[in-house]
Amino acid sequence: MTATRRAPHPLAFPALLLGNVALAFGPWLVRLSDVGPVAVGFWRLLIALPFLWLLARAFRQPVYLPRRSLTLIVLAAAIFYALDLAAWNAGILMTKLGNATLFGNSGSFVFAFYGLWLIRKLPSVRQSAALTLALLGAVLMMGSSYDISPQNLGGDVLTLIAGLFYGGYLIFVERARTRLDPMPLLFLATVFAIPVLLAISVGAGERLWPSDWTPLVLFALSSQVFGQALLVYSIGVFPPLVVGLALLTQPAIAALIGWFIYGETLSAADWIGAAAIAVALVLVRMPQRGLRASDPRPS
Repeated sequence: MTATRRAPHPLAFPALLLGNVALAFGPWLVRLSDVGPVAVGFWRLLIALPFLWLLARAFRQPVYLPRRSLTLIVLAAAIFYALDLAAWNAGILMTKLGNATLFGNSGSFVFAFYGLWLIRKLPSVRQSAALTLALLGAVLMMGSSYDISPQNLGGDVLTLIAGLFYGGYLIFVERARTRLDPMPLLFLATVFAIPVLLAISVGAGERLWPSDWTPLVLFALSSQVFGQALLVYSIGVFPPLVVGLALLTQPAIAALIGWFIYGETLSAADWIGAAAIAVALVLVRMPQRGLRASDPRPS
């Protein structure tokens, strides 16, 4: 079950972006669900589980517990993931869709800087420009959120905390992906995260049993089976800097969903911020030494 890092497939980067598109629909589906926000995360993982197992079988990536040290890494990823979902789903109900997705992916910066630390190199001029543009774009969208609607602040803070948990999840997934194939890794992390979310939901006294299964099934298939599978795969073939900045495409997509469905306002700062993130992604994808997934790791 050992995974090897290879040169990315020509369709690998489009797959990464497509996975982010699927994940960007998550906040909308959370709002449509009629159970508690943490319970939504619980059902997202539980419903996805048999599909993840079937995908693992289809790709001939057998699922079983690896050695203890690697299992602990996957367990740590699962705990961070469960805490991320709990905080993020709760925050989604308190802010705009674009905001929730932006702050929920704030851990992408943690992951990007982790990638630079991993290869033991200072960022190049192009990398620095990409990171600066991405940070500027995030700040513009964040500032726009508060100026338009200060009542979003509580949800923004909660989803920001979730984003930091997400950063921890991405780091542990990256560590596990050097030795595990994507589907077994995602299946095990999902299994380990389910009881954590169930305990939090029950402890919070949330409504657990839904009357409408449609949003939950769509959420499980789009975000967990499709989106997370492509993300975990991409972490094994792209450096963290590329994956981290690619995650920032989600807020722009989620903001458009919020605009079309809920009439949530998009300011000029939102558009400029989204454009800055897009330019950052183009810069970081240009051929450059030090960005290959095969870069040597510290011993």
